[in-house]
Amino acid sequence: MLTQSVVGEGAWKAGVATADITPEKSLWMGGYAARKGPSQGVQQPLYMKLLLVEDSSGDRLAIVTMDLIGVPKPFREKVEKVAEEKFGIQPESLLLNASHTHSGPMIRTYQPPGGGPRSPAYSKIPEEEADMRVRQTDEYGESLIETVEKLLSEAEKNLAPSALSYSRARCGFAMNRRTPVGPGDWRNKPNPDAPVDHEVPLLQVRQGTEKELVAVLFGYSCHATVLSGMEFSGDWPGYAQEYFEKDHPGVVAMFVNGCSGDQNPYPRRMLHYAQRHGRSMATAIEAGLETPAVELGGSLHAAIAWERIPYQEHPTREELEKRAESKDFYDARFARFLLDAMDSDAGLPVDYPVPVQVIRFGSQLTMVTIGGEVVVDYSLRLKDELGELTRSPVWVAGYSNDVMTYIPSRRVLEEGGYEGGGAMRYVRSSIHPAHWDPSIEERLVGRILALTRQLQSSAPD
Repeated sequence: MLTQSVVGEGAWKAGVATADITPEKSLWMGGYAARKGPSQGVQQPLYMKLLLVEDSSGDRLAIVTMDLIGVPKPFREKVEKVAEEKFGIQPESLLLNASHTHSGPMIRTYQPPGGGPRSPAYSKIPEEEADMRVRQTDEYGESLIETVEKLLSEAEKNLAPSALSYSRARCGFAMNRRTPVGPGDWRNKPNPDAPVDHEVPLLQVRQGTEKELVAVLFGYSCHATVLSGMEFSGDWPGYAQEYFEKDHPGVVAMFVNGCSGDQNPYPRRMLHYAQRHGRSMATAIEAGLETPAVELGGSLHAAIAWERIPYQEHPTREELEKRAESKDFYDARFARFLLDAMDSDAGLPVDYPVPVQVIRFGSQLTMVTIGGEVVVDYSLRLKDELGELTRSPVWVAGYSNDVMTYIPSRRVLEEGGYEGGGAMRYVRSSIHPAHWDPSIEERLVGRILALTRQLQSSAPD
């Protein structure tokens, strides 16, 4: 699907809206399998924020950012329906991005492939409590759909003539977390010699004759994993937004998570580090407001595709039955999960649809989104290749529209380790029976390049 139109420069309208989405009750938390109970209080409120942009022909783009662990595909599908039917926003012009805070509520529940009681995805709790937690998680998820609709309505009412511009800065607390410790063996430790992307892209929204700043989107490639406690928090992205908004009363700051799959904040594990990284990022945003900005003109053009990525060869039943007897809890549980799926009517899937999206603001800025926990190689590669193709700045975001598991580059896939495929054994909200096929990087990058060329040829600004 494509959205296309051609208009004169400076014809934008924009509206923003925010909502506190902190759960009102204790919920099971997402992000760490080792947690043995539900949340215990609130360190910092969680937010959903929405920017609605409209060009002079009436085409609209909605960007929704959330202090949540991810974006479940069923959630995306429900929001997509509301956005299109009630607000005229086409699916390709809807972007849902999660900060991936590991201090937020769980938003997925687990349905065994062969039937049976559902439970939170990492739960080891008694069945009766699990049933209660499932109901609470489902209720919270439904409330998020209602919140998006309210924000769309509010942002629509707030639409006003606006100037959009792009600028960028840098911030340095992210570091690659893949450290080799032996042949094919990788540890989650800071590796200063491995790839990283310290760029902080900014989309500035200004209104009025004085072009006062009303909203700023900022991106960065880094996990929101400073904290690992039992209190709800937006982690460092939450503090970055909080600090910037306090320094700029009335301005809405929105975080768009980048290709953070193999990037961690360092140092970590202490509250003051989350706050310090948040202050560092807020300062980087300030710097980005002072760097030369590219004024965005023209119109909105967007495209989305769900690229089906195949898996490698499935394990056999005999292999799974042997693994199901493993003393490793997670390995045994994953094997039983796959055996259930193998015996279900659907069987084991041969591929999975990973979303890729291209959004162009005139001819001056190209934003690319990819579903899943995307490693930093994609950001570095796409900014080079797509930048050469479009002759414009390129902003790359992961954690968008469906966060199903890690998305490794071919390099990371071949190296192995957690991001290379090891993490798949922890996922039960979707079925991933084997590692991704080695073609994953070329398939995703190839589809993104094809969508961009399609937009260029059908809607040149």
